[in-house]
Amino acid sequence: MTGFGAGRARVGDEEVSVELRSLNHKFCEVKARLPRELASLEPSVTKQVKDRLARGSVELLVKRQSSTASGTVPTVDLNLAREYLRTFRELAQELGLSGDVAWSQVANQQGVIRLEEKGVDPEAAAPAVTAALDQALSALEKMRLIEGEALYADLDARLKLLEQWSSEVAQLAPRAVQDYQQRLTDRVAELARGVAVDPQRLAQEVALFAERTDIAEEVTRLASHLEQFRALMASTEPTGRRMDFLVQEMHREVNTTGSKSQHAEISARVVSMKAEVERIREQVQNVE
Repeated sequence: MTGFGAGRARVGDEEVSVELRSLNHKFCEVKARLPRELASLEPSVTKQVKDRLARGSVELLVKRQSSTASGTVPTVDLNLAREYLRTFRELAQELGLSGDVAWSQVANQQGVIRLEEKGVDPEAAAPAVTAALDQALSALEKMRLIEGEALYADLDARLKLLEQWSSEVAQLAPRAVQDYQQRLTDRVAELARGVAVDPQRLAQEVALFAERTDIAEEVTRLASHLEQFRALMASTEPTGRRMDFLVQEMHREVNTTGSKSQHAEISARVVSMKAEVERIREQVQNVE
């Protein structure tokens, strides 16, 4: 879900630019920064982002670029100029001075002409902001798509490993019971030292062990989760949250398998599977 996008559009003699930066997040969280005079557009630009993106912490920056170098324009305070003109004329009359007041004398007085940031009508600027944001979103989505292709390949490889280890665990499960039966028989024979042992009792112990260590249900559910995960990978809809849930379920099944099993080879594979599920969990945070 990481990415960057930028867009530009014109409104009058100004240019509006939009920059987007996206980082991983469980939900879609938009942090918008707009010029003070365009602050009223924040709800609409936030909605525009959320309509296109399902997950990610998105920083949105809107900037105005004026046609003037400083971004300011001269503004005349006509009321103040009139007051200066009236005052100068009254002063000339009181002092008996001839001639009228030059416009430059009035213009040079403090506050008559001042530099101010050029204003903009939010309603007039809204189409330009929308167009620039649309460009930025398209660029961001393009970058995220490239990242998604690499992510797909990585997740596919990790799923194949889990499928392989799950298949091996399923094949090892019957051997675990056979190995336990052999160990139990040998141990009892060693302790009995020639005393007859009830085979039915041994069979009962083996059956109890087989029931306690039966992982067929966990293996089946894990296979189902892996299949569902692959289906989500093939979907064109946002699937990150559902993948999050499936990864939790995968971890649950692998963890239960490890708890039930008392076979060294199965335990070794379970350790590897747990590590791989954790890597998948980390990668899923990048999925929208």
